[in-house]
Amino acid sequence: MRISISLLLVCLCINITNAQFTESPLTKVQLKTSKQTERKKPKKNLFTKRIVPITLIASGILLSTSDFEKSLQKDIRSSVGNDFYFGMDDYTRYAPIVQMYAADIFGVESRNHWFDQTKNLLISSLVTSAATTILKKEVGKPRPGDPSQLNSFPSGHTSMAFVSAAVLYEEFIDTSPLLAYSGYFFAVTTGSLRMMNNKHYLSDVLVGAGIGILTTRLVYHYEHLISWNPFKNSEDIAFAPHFTGDGVGVYFSKSF
Repeated sequence: MRISISLLLVCLCINITNAQFTESPLTKVQLKTSKQTERKKPKKNLFTKRIVPITLIASGILLSTSDFEKSLQKDIRSSVGNDFYFGMDDYTRYAPIVQMYAADIFGVESRNHWFDQTKNLLISSLVTSAATTILKKEVGKPRPGDPSQLNSFPSGHTSMAFVSAAVLYEEFIDTSPLLAYSGYFFAVTTGSLRMMNNKHYLSDVLVGAGIGILTTRLVYHYEHLISWNPFKNSEDIAFAPHFTGDGVGVYFSKSF
């Protein structure tokens, strides 16, 4: 019941644990005003958009603390070795974001201006971070590799990875489908590594993925409500994303 009750809080809170900003840029990349395209396909209704993420969340809840997922986790560790650890999951969760900004720099046609992309990404990340943080505290599920840590459910790395992948998908699905879907490769890799590293169970990863996708799709569905963009017609913008092991931020400056 605590899981069910906590899920109601998914889109009601905002947490800033995954966003970082600084006053001076790390590097300057002159970003041209990216081409945007009108969607040729009719927009899916909100119910259709929610089917996949809700299925992931429901599946994760049903599997949580089950004998099946405990047995699966033991099998995974046995296959990779009990001493296995590969920390690439700290970085693969942000790979789709790098893909998105690189595509903007090289002029790939996108759904939104780079500022709107960043705005949607940050909102999705903040809400997802809030949801995962609340659930971790409310559920208190022990991690497979360290039962003393009661913050296994859901996986924060996985939820952030799927936010990144979902944003990339929304921006380029109409103009570059291969690029749009490629982000999910890194997201799935992140979730898989969390299990291989013995940090999370399957249910943690499924729910994290569902929350990340659901939040992002809701943000894009209602993006017209937050249409403010002071850089819509500006090209003299020095801009670059910034990533650390703990979060993602944006460096930018404007020449006058």
